[in-house]
Amino acid sequence: MSTHSPAESSDFSIPAQFNIAAALLERRAGDASHSAIEYGDAAWTYGEITALANRAGNGLQALGVAREQRVLIALPDSPEFVATFLGAIKIGAVAVPCNTFLGPPEYSYFLRESRAPVVVTTRELLARMEGTLTDRQTILIVDRDDHHGRLLAWKKWTDSSSPELSAADTSRDEPAFWLWTSGSTGTPKAAVHLHQHPVWCARQYGEGVLGLQARDRTFSAAKLFHAYGLGNSLFFPFWTGASSVLFPGRALAEDVYRIIHTKRPTVFFGVPTLFAALLQVPDVERRFDLSSLRFCVSAGEPLPSELYERWHARFHLEIVDGLGSTELLHMYISSRPGRIKAGSSGYPVPGYEVKILNEHDEPLGPNQVGDLYVKGPSAAIGYWNRRDQTKQKMCGEWFASGDKYSVDADGYYWYAGRTDDMFKVGGEWVSPIEIESVLIRHQAVLECAVVGWETEPGVLKPKAFVVLRNGRLGSDDLVSELQAFVRERAAHYKCPRAIEFLPELPKTATGKIQRFRLRGTLG
Repeated sequence: MSTHSPAESSDFSIPAQFNIAAALLERRAGDASHSAIEYGDAAWTYGEITALANRAGNGLQALGVAREQRVLIALPDSPEFVATFLGAIKIGAVAVPCNTFLGPPEYSYFLRESRAPVVVTTRELLARMEGTLTDRQTILIVDRDDHHGRLLAWKKWTDSSSPELSAADTSRDEPAFWLWTSGSTGTPKAAVHLHQHPVWCARQYGEGVLGLQARDRTFSAAKLFHAYGLGNSLFFPFWTGASSVLFPGRALAEDVYRIIHTKRPTVFFGVPTLFAALLQVPDVERRFDLSSLRFCVSAGEPLPSELYERWHARFHLEIVDGLGSTELLHMYISSRPGRIKAGSSGYPVPGYEVKILNEHDEPLGPNQVGDLYVKGPSAAIGYWNRRDQTKQKMCGEWFASGDKYSVDADGYYWYAGRTDDMFKVGGEWVSPIEIESVLIRHQAVLECAVVGWETEPGVLKPKAFVVLRNGRLGSDDLVSELQAFVRERAAHYKCPRAIEFLPELPKTATGKIQRFRLRGTLG
């Protein structure tokens, strides 16, 4: 079984003239009591966030932002982010959120690519853009009190704008926002998404898979600038009328537990490396109350079965793992609460179709590893300014995910690695994830990554990079112990020829391991 196409809802359609910002804001705009966003000690109702987004949209129009122009947003998760993002889209402009954990070269690249006439940011992030901005750009700063030339104070600017705004008569097939790919293998590309795309993700996954309702409260470690976080913290709660708990800082383990304890979310969205870090915190059960959670969700990297089992045994909570991408906007394969196979990504989200092909584009049967392709209603229309890469990845209706997968006889999908990460040892294909899944079961290993290491010209062997749990030190004896541990559980050629201990693994902002950087360290 290599193709799975669940029935799509036949009683739902999106009108030809459609504005996603207006649709999200107007669903509960008149509700003066239900919180849309909780941020620090403050709460914003749907009515209040609608008025703020309208002020932002009116303010952008007053600055001369025209329909289809880009608005660059470099902000931490906050009401200002949500209002600017939705306000820009409501007037027919294109919102371009950016990673807030980067440096000057990346911001220079984002500014060149987007040609945005308006940038919304903070004083700290503005300092990283020095020398990259032009005299023609207006800068809105959320933590500034007064205007100075083209540097405008965001609050003063929005306060002077009207809280009423009619939405632009955009088409459902019109660009609404860009999302930068995570850059796990190099320079990010801007995936162009349409007004209709968030609706499909919210309906098919947020409601259809997770069962989100107005009584839910979402909390996401992934940030709003990333596709995963944007769905978790904005599209899903706003579509269903739920509440979103926003946290502007990095999601460190103690902070995550504290927010769950105090804000009482019903669903927590994390990544495997964060779940591993959370399991390292001692005495959690005594200090924090996690009883508000219905379940947790994981994405970004496959969730090892060992992590799932340890989490479930400790907290009696399921982690719903899934596979998504920036290009598809959110999940297209997912586990289901109550029907989880630990280590599997689950099966396709309703409305999405996947297939597994070999190198000759022929369909594969059960338990055969091949290239995963997906098609669905939320697929990006292309990469901005990247025609060749668009043609390579977006093959008609199908998107080439770049992932290697197999599907079992029950229709559950199993990750085998990124296409670029696979390598041959003695003529046999090796999946890094298979070796990593063995290593992480060792009591000393917190996380790990495996890459192909050229021991001599044309000869590859597995090399493992390992982060140890608290209190453990790397040694030659531990290397030998870990190698023996793998040999007992996997084919001999899959045993790492070398193991290097690191304090941390290189990752994207959402926790995806950047194996290309590890390969770059090999001599």
